[in-house]
Amino acid sequence: MSKHHVTATINGEPAEFLCETENTLLDALRDQLRLTGTKEGCGSGDCGACSVIVDGRLVCSCLMLAVEAEGKTIQTIEGIADGEKLHPVQQKFLEHAALQCGFCTPGFLVAAKALLDRNPDPTETEVRYWLAGNLCRCTGYDKIIRAVLDTAAEMRANA
Repeated sequence: MSKHHVTATINGEPAEFLCETENTLLDALRDQLRLTGTKEGCGSGDCGACSVIVDGRLVCSCLMLAVEAEGKTIQTIEGIADGEKLHPVQQKFLEHAALQCGFCTPGFLVAAKALLDRNPDPTETEVRYWLAGNLCRCTGYDKIIRAVLDTAAEMRANA
């Protein structure tokens, strides 16, 4: 089997990796690039743990082939913070205690950031709808929703 050479921009940096045709983007991120913050929960696009942003769109990396990343711009959980400075949504998740075991947290954070990039003033219904593809078995969703709404308000106030 031949390997495919893929070049992309990941978290603002040029990246290259080799992959098999059947490898998912999730496989490449975790196994080739050692970006292990993106989690595999279900492998079928149902849980959101593997969420990444590809060319501005929220994507389940378990459903995207790694070869499809050629020339794309990808943001993972590792690229959300600015160095040591947390993104506002990360800070609000901490302040609202919107996490417990943490397994789903990277996917929720990436999804929330994608929402706020697209819509800086979402309603609670819009936040719930946007995050509906992310599953959490520990926290319930209220603290997560409150953290995203609080982030949106703070980001608008600081704009």
